[in-house]
Amino acid sequence: MDKILKIRLGRDVKDYLSITFGLMCYALGWAAFLLPYQITTGGVTGISAIIYYVTGVEIQVSYFIINALFLGFALKILGPKFSLKTVYAIFMLTFLLWLFQAILKGPDGNLPQLLGPGQEFMACVVGAGLLGFGIGIVFCNNGSTGGTDIIAWIINKYKDVTLGRMMMYCDIVIISSCYFIFHDWKRVLFGFCVLFIMSIVIDYVINSTRQSVQFLIFSRKHDEIAEGITKQIDRGVTLLDGTGWYSKQNIKVVVVLAKKSQSLDIFRLVKDIDPNAFISQSNVVGVYGEGFDKLKIK
Repeated sequence: MDKILKIRLGRDVKDYLSITFGLMCYALGWAAFLLPYQITTGGVTGISAIIYYVTGVEIQVSYFIINALFLGFALKILGPKFSLKTVYAIFMLTFLLWLFQAILKGPDGNLPQLLGPGQEFMACVVGAGLLGFGIGIVFCNNGSTGGTDIIAWIINKYKDVTLGRMMMYCDIVIISSCYFIFHDWKRVLFGFCVLFIMSIVIDYVINSTRQSVQFLIFSRKHDEIAEGITKQIDRGVTLLDGTGWYSKQNIKVVVVLAKKSQSLDIFRLVKDIDPNAFISQSNVVGVYGEGFDKLKIK
């Protein structure tokens, strides 16, 4: 029991550390690139940025107030564990948005344009990359930055739709409404540019962490290899009956589905047991079931 508790505690600590790092990237993207060039995008943070440009109310203030209203939905639909990480992310991001702005502000109290004047497009690209990378890390560790992220997670829980795409649908209305405030189509186009890049980066980060591989291992020491993979790599193993056409001898084929990050460990284990083993590795598009992704079908 203590061992299981330690494993769960270690996973939670890793999740919170990763979420914090992702939030730091997200806050830095806003404070260093988007806010100085008065660029907005979707989500609650985008709404808060519009409020900041119009009224001067700092972005973290309106961000915190608006997100406080969404926590009830997260608690009811996504469960208390998700809500706990969401609450942590909201408080932490509120603090980080204030912190990075305080660090970057010049003596005049304004955020400097680090890329120089007239570099709105490059600010879009770099800022959106940081935002997408940060949110992707947060999502990969079962977290959320609140706001429209919660809506995306609710739909993703029941439908097999990518998170980046759902966020894009939710945020189009927010970005489009920017025109009625500023009457400047350039701001709207920059907002959509940020949203497009963010969505691509989010999906890339999430999919890269979920890549899986399939191993076909041919060895006379199949029992030792199967036992080692089961106990040391903690992956399920299937043995298939095979026949070598040239030798006409029967042989067992070890079939393993694993995360791509576990590939090196499997190669090392097999080579330690049987240096003459024949190994085939291939990437798989999707693996669904226990230990992998859940299959979501209406």
